Parts: sequence; C-alpha cells; structure tokens
Amino acid sequence: MGKGKKGGKRMTKKQMTEVLVELFQSQPCETLTHQQVFRQLHLDTHPLKMLAIDVMEELAWDDFLTKVSVSSYKLNQKGQVQEGIFRRKANGKNSFIPDGGAQPVFVAERNSMFALDGDRVRVAYNARRAKHIKEAVVTEILSRARDTFVGKLTVERDFAFLVTDSNIAVDIMIPKKKLKGGKTGEKAVVKIIQWPSRESKNLVGEVIDILGKTGENNVEMHAILAQYGLPYKYPKNVEAAAEKINAEITPDDLKEREDFREVCTFTIDPKDAKDFDDALSVRSIGKGLWEVGVHIADVSHYVQEGSVIDKEAQRRATSVYLVDRTIPMLPERLCNFICSLRPDEDKLCYSVVFDMDEAGHVSKWRLVHTVIRSNRRFTYEEVQKILEDNGVVDGTGKPAPKAPAGGYKGEFADELIVLDRLAKQLREQRFANGAVKFEREELHFDIDEKGKPVRCYFKVSKDANKLIEEFMLLANRTVAESIGRVPKGVKAKTLPYRIHDSPDPAKLENLREVISKFGYKLKTAGTKGAISRSLNALMSDCVGTREQNLIQTVALRAMMKARYSVHNIGHYGLAFDYYTHFTSPIRRYPDTMVHRLLTRYQSGGRSANKDYYEELCEHSSDMEQTAANAERDSIKYKMVEFMSDKIGNVYKAHISGIQSYGIYCEIDENHCEGLVPMHDLDDDYYDFDEKHYCLIGRRHHHKYQLGDPITIKVASANIEKRQLDFILDE
Repeated sequence: MGKGKKGGKRMTKKQMTEVLVELFQSQPCETLTHQQVFRQLHLDTHPLKMLAIDVMEELAWDDFLTKVSVSSYKLNQKGQVQEGIFRRKANGKNSFIPDGGAQPVFVAERNSMFALDGDRVRVAYNARRAKHIKEAVVTEILSRARDTFVGKLTVERDFAFLVTDSNIAVDIMIPKKKLKGGKTGEKAVVKIIQWPSRESKNLVGEVIDILGKTGENNVEMHAILAQYGLPYKYPKNVEAAAEKINAEITPDDLKEREDFREVCTFTIDPKDAKDFDDALSVRSIGKGLWEVGVHIADVSHYVQEGSVIDKEAQRRATSVYLVDRTIPMLPERLCNFICSLRPDEDKLCYSVVFDMDEAGHVSKWRLVHTVIRSNRRFTYEEVQKILEDNGVVDGTGKPAPKAPAGGYKGEFADELIVLDRLAKQLREQRFANGAVKFEREELHFDIDEKGKPVRCYFKVSKDANKLIEEFMLLANRTVAESIGRVPKGVKAKTLPYRIHDSPDPAKLENLREVISKFGYKLKTAGTKGAISRSLNALMSDCVGTREQNLIQTVALRAMMKARYSVHNIGHYGLAFDYYTHFTSPIRRYPDTMVHRLLTRYQSGGRSANKDYYEELCEHSSDMEQTAANAERDSIKYKMVEFMSDKIGNVYKAHISGIQSYGIYCEIDENHCEGLVPMHDLDDDYYDFDEKHYCLIGRRHHHKYQLGDPITIKVASANIEKRQLDFILDE
C-alpha cells in the first residue's frame, strides 16, 4: 500500500495511481480525506501531495472513486442504476442525490421525466464522455414528495391555473369545475389529480382550500404552513375528543404520586408563552444540600397511546412557531389549560428530583410521578431583573454575592439565586467536559395587533434563560443515562435518544484552512474533548474581530444536525454520552414517547420494539426540520414586510452569505437580510470561491468575503416572493 516507501521520493503518475487504488480497495467502506491519504501513504512533500490530489480527481472522474466532499473520497461500490432524491433547480441545473450521501449528479430537464423537487426516483447513469460531467437519466419516479401545492390563482374565461411559489416546471392546470369558487389573485391549496406523463406534460389539480386574498397576514401565514404540508387548522374530531377529557385530579391520582404542592415551585418562560410545560422547585434539605425538582407536564396521563389525539400529535410531531403565532401539537384545551403548569392550580407532572450540593454535584436523584402547585409564573425578563438587582452581572458566569443584612431583594429571590448559582456550576462542569460553546442569537419581531412587524431585533440568551437550560439539560441527560448506561453484557432497553454526531472532518479541515489566513489555529484531530475545547477557544478568540462572522458561520456549517434515534451515539455538542428529550411533551412528540417508555420500564415492562420507535424518531426528525423551514419562511416574510416602507434607505451591513448568484448582506441596525444580485456587481467579472466563501474579481482582484462590512441601499421588497433586494452604496 505504499507504506514506508516513496515518502520523500519522486513517483510517476502510474505509480501514484497504483498505490491509491490499492489504498482505497483495502478500505472499501471508509471515506478518506486528503490528510488521511497523505498520512497513510507517507506523502510528505508538496509535489507528491498535489499529484495524489490530481490522481484522486481523475479516479473520481472515472467513477472508480466517489467524491464525498471537496477533499474526501471513498471507493465507488455502486452500479449504473441507483435510487435517491431528485432536486429541481429554477436555473435548470437539476440534480440527483444518491442514497448514502454521495455527490449530486446533473440531470438535464429533458431527462427528468418531469420529476418534482424531493421526489424519490430511480436513475441510470449515462456513459461518461471525455471532458463532460457525469449525467443521470430518471427512469422511474418511485414516490412523490408531495401532492398538494400552494400558489396564486389565475382564472380565465375557459380555464384556470395555479402559479406556485414552489419550483416546478409548469403551472398547475385547474378545470373550472374544480375551482371551489376561487378567484384570480387568491391564494389556494391545490391537490394534484393528474401527473405529467410522456403523453401530456400538464399537471392537473383541484382546489381543496381557498386561503384568501394575497398579502393578508393570516392568508400568508396559512400559505407558508400549507406549502410545507403543515396543518393550519385543527381537526374538529380531535378538538371534540379533547373537550371530553376529564381534567379533575382524583384521589386515586394523588395516591400514586409524590406531593410537591407545599414546596416552593415556579415556572420561567417567554412573556408570550401560554403552554408552561416545565417548572422548578427548590428547598434546603440540610447539610449544605438542596433538593431541586424538574417538574414536567404529565401529558401521557391525559393522552392515551393510539387515541385520536395521540395520532394527530404523532402526525404533527412538534408545535410550529411562526413569527406571530404558534400552531400547537396538542389541542388548545390540553396545551394551554389542562396540561399547562399554570400558577395556583394543582397539576400532574413527571418529575426528576435531584439532591445537590453547593458545587452542583448530584448526590442522588429519583424519577417520580408528582402533583405540584406553581406559586408564581415568571417571565425570563422578570427573573433576569431580580438576579441583576442582587448583583449578578450577566455573561460573567459569576453568581450573586453573599446576601446583604436585609436579605436579597425581590419575590422568591433567595430561591432564584440558589438555582442560578447551581446552574452556573452545572454549566461550568459541562464546558470543562468538552461541550461546544456556540452562543446562538434568535431573530425576533415586535408585532402590532394587525400582525405587522414594528421592530426587528436579536434576542440574546441571558442568565435567566441559562438557568432553565441547565436544569432541563440535567434532567434530559439523567433519564437517558438511567436507561442507556447498563453493565457490560446487558442490553439496554429501547429509548429515543437525541443524538448529535461529530463534525464533518472535511468541513473541519476547511475551517482550519480558512482561519489560518487570519492567524488562528484549530485542532482537527484527537479526542472529541480536545477538538471541542479548541473550537471553544477559537470562538472566544474571534469575538469582536472583523472575521468573527466568517469564522462562526464556517464553524457552524461544520457541525452535524442533531436528530432523534434509538441507536445512541451520544451528543457531541453537549459532550453527553447519553441524552434524550424529556422536558417538553406539550410541544414535542419524542418527549411523550420517552415519558411512556420510562413509565413502562419503571413498572417492570419489557423493552419496546426498536424498529417501531426508530420509525417514529425518523418521522419526528423530519417534521422538526420541516417546522424549522416554515418558521424560517415566516421570518423572511416579516423581514420583507418590515422593510417594505424603507425602499431607498442606506444602511451599514455585513456580508452574511456568498453564493454564485450574489452576496447576502445583513443590516447591522435591524438584522434584516437581503441579496445583492450578481448582475449588480458590474465593475468586474467575479469568480465564486466556494471553499473560501468569497467572490474575487478577475481584472481588479476586488474580493467580497463572508463577514466583510459593506454599505447597502434597499432596492426592492417583494412580499410575494419573500425577497429583499439590495444594491451596493459605494
């Protein structure tokens, strides 16, 4: 395999090809990066490394290797016929993404069989022509990604059609008798009743719902939900079932539960929240120990598995949070009233109760069904004020100083300050164990009574938010460990875990290359803890610098997405070997699954079916991503709406994204993002350097780099397309 030979010597192209073929054939299932190839073949000179890269490119071109990323390859073990997902592009550059995550392959429109974006297809690869890219031909559409579309109706004398926001090749024809009274300019939801074929290219549909007039707030929010196949109405039979639920807490309920009604307990939530699914209790138990209860709404007590309410919650899998509304997973009577941990009301909970010392160490814990009575509903802002009034300085990681003679100021101040102090100990331990420190800011809008945005700003997580976060993390980790951590030789029972894989090695290496130009270093090999500590140091070192946005963006792109699975691999970002979601069953279905399984196992039940729960995990992960996309679209819509009366205004901004078609810029003042199209960069011909996130002019070598400051003028705000266009103001 070339081991120990030819390291510093010259090699011919033929010799290099032979050792590379041998290397990849000896590791048929492995993806190897450039650096791994160099190390394994002992290629320690620049010419040898460059030759190896050139040969790997040729081997990938010849389909001997599969190019997994910009700088990684694996042996191609697949044939000419493959299955995967079709991706349709507005510019005609359609692609096929094979199962297994290999690089996309080009599909010409004439070879697409009219497949729509997201359809599952079977393709055949064309024989490769010299100096031509690889191409695929769709031979069969295996399943459609969706059969309903949202758009604007155009009704003519003899026919009607739907112009969609989706990327489809043709408009959807609608027979006049299938219009359901729709008129030109109205937004509608249309179901396909006839797909394109070789005989007819037309898509034919029928209107299943008229949303209303384009541009109205409710109509546009419902259109976003319908576009992603998310429900915008609650089924009447599910609401009727919720109305029949007996909310009374019976003496039998109390007999089976630990009573926390006399223990100091409160909820801490956003000011506009109505579904309070978690509460904290705290009391001193002597000898420097505190009992902290993490109390979670006992949804599974009221929602029986397999019931009509459960089936609807399972289908939705998550609540959806648009800018101006929440589309709940559960009917309103359950999420806002029966299950919600409202103050001064007895509520049933599933609780993790910890005995903790002053250093935040857990000496023992228990998982119990409880009844609680919240003493106070706090907002994050109220708790933050109490902390700061008693000497806490946000962001320092330091707790409140010792209480003055008159005691701490504020309602439940003593209890809040104890919890804040313990949370800070937990946080410190977590980062010492290798958790990744990404401070994520969330874009928020203040909305008037008509739904119009009047203010746009980033919401930063403060000490009050982190207090809640740490105890939720502790509860989630603890119950996951109780099931997953078993003695050697014992098989763990089935549980849905929240898993997060290690960063993509190739993207991490790309990050290292990008930051090296600014003088930063990053560890890309070694233990998980060593790499995450190196990432944290990088995040701290770049704060306040011009390149901060670039580094944080590239670092985030190196991270994998968290998801649900019964196959535990741990959570890289949190540095937990076992982690699940237990603390939000009102708004997440996986938490309800976890509650049911924990109750089952506590009563001696057998392990649940792994395959069944893995399917539910995959569905929940998919729905989480769909909900996130809808939330993002609602933000885009409100962003454009907010800027619609500011055409011609000039703002300081920074470059937040680089694409081949232009540069995205985020306004510093209000965080609204828009596009400067490539055709407006008319001072030069620009090349797109995807690897280094920049555009470079060929003649004048002017560079537009991710994170650079820039001055823009608002050119247009297209509410229908949810698109802001800027021009440079030099």
